Amino acid sequence: MRYAVVAAMPLVMTLGLTGCGSASAPEPEAEEAPIVMQAGEWALTRKTTGYNTPTVTPAEYQAALKEVKEDKVCVTVDAAGVPDANALAGAEGQDCTYKDKLLRKGRLIATLSCKAGTGTSEIALEGNYTADTLTLGSTMTKTVGGQPVLRTTHDVNGKRAGECPKA
Repeated sequence: MRYAVVAAMPLVMTLGLTGCGSASAPEPEAEEAPIVMQAGEWALTRKTTGYNTPTVTPAEYQAALKEVKEDKVCVTVDAAGVPDANALAGAEGQDCTYKDKLLRKGRLIATLSCKAGTGTSEIALEGNYTADTLTLGSTMTKTVGGQPVLRTTHDVNGKRAGECPKA
C-alpha cells in the first residue's frame, strides 16, 4: 500500500498543480511600431575619417582627414521604408543599388553597388536612424579595371530639414 501511495504522488502533484494555474496564457507583447525614415529634404554632413590610395602621401592623407562636406539632398523612401541609395552614397557613386540591406528598429546595415567614373564603387553603411535623424559609418572602395584604386571612410550625420523644394 505504501508503494502505491508513493507511486501515485507524481500524478497527484501534476494534477494538483494544473489547477493552480487557472490564469490564461500571457498576452503576446504588442509589436513595436517600425522606425521609418521620413522622405524629404535632408542636410547630410560627411566627415572623412580615412583615405587610402596606392600612392597616397602623408600630406594628402592629412588633407583628406580635414574634409567635411555638407549637402542638402532630397531623400525618397520606398513603401518598405528603404531610403534612396543614391542619396546615401553622396558623391562616391551614381546609379546606386542595394546589394544587401537590413533596416530594423532604427538600425541600418547595407552595401551599395554604384558606378563611379570609369569604375565602380562599393559602399558599406552601418549605423542608426530615426524618422528625422541619421548617423552612419561609411566605407567606400572604388575599383577600376578590377583593381582597387581608392578606399575612404566617413562619418555621415543627417537631419531632416523639411519637405523637398518643388521643382
